[in-house]
Amino acid sequence: MSCKDHCNGCQLSEIGTQEYEINAIDKPVVDEGIRDYVEVEMRSWKIQYFVNTKNFDILPDDYVVVEVERGYDIGKVMHTSIKSKTYDTQYDQGKIMAINRIASENDLNILDEINRKEENAKVKFYEIVTKYPFEMKLLDTVYQFDGNKVTFFFTADGRIDFREFVKELAQILKTRIELHQCTGRDEAKKIGGYGMCGNMYCCTSFMKRFSQVTIKMAKDQNLSGNLSKISGPCGRLLCCLHYEEDYYNELAKDFPEIGAELVLNKRKMYVFRNDFYSKMVYLTSDTQEIEVISLDQFKQLLGKGN
Repeated sequence: MSCKDHCNGCQLSEIGTQEYEINAIDKPVVDEGIRDYVEVEMRSWKIQYFVNTKNFDILPDDYVVVEVERGYDIGKVMHTSIKSKTYDTQYDQGKIMAINRIASENDLNILDEINRKEENAKVKFYEIVTKYPFEMKLLDTVYQFDGNKVTFFFTADGRIDFREFVKELAQILKTRIELHQCTGRDEAKKIGGYGMCGNMYCCTSFMKRFSQVTIKMAKDQNLSGNLSKISGPCGRLLCCLHYEEDYYNELAKDFPEIGAELVLNKRKMYVFRNDFYSKMVYLTSDTQEIEVISLDQFKQLLGKGN
């Protein structure tokens, strides 16, 4: 091949090579030190993370068979690419394992068989537990995909010594048994329902893990008066108190602290409540007299030498 100037084509080859090199330089540089982790929701309600070492074309809501500590299990993909130094550390420690394969039609058929085995295991559980002097409310029964383990999720009042019960259950089911005592929150998440807001429980609809909710958060939001109104069906403080805590902390920066002193009409008053929405400050005196003034009034009085 030659150009229009009847040369031997070497310059054309050089130009082609240079164009190729320019394209190569333009390619994004990938940091090989950052791994992608696949977030998978297991049938035991847990969220776990795995590496896609075989580069499967995985999409959210796909079912995948994954490696676990003792065998294989199955779960549903939530996110296909999550980066985290925390998970990098766990991976280096051998705590994060790999995805074995995308679940096939045969795997899903096996899952149907497992569901039937779980129903049978529930029946056996109830038959045996009646022999023992404790009460356990069974929430769910989950077989590991390869059948190497069955986990019973239950609630009970206080701690229970169920060692003999587990031995008898293992002799009948012929597999490894794990009993997991759940909290009220776990029970609400599993059973589901609707909150006082009219929406499905947060833990059922979108929450991956529970956050700590404290009575201080309720106080910050002026909601600490009646605990029954700020508690969920699980008996714990509403998870949604955690969502707006940062917002209320930001609003509070413009308001006086609870207990702050102010002289009003020659009386010493103390702040006992701030209304963030109406921008009002509630004051009380030593004789339990109540005064309500606006935030602007409070600042003006404070600026006059209070």
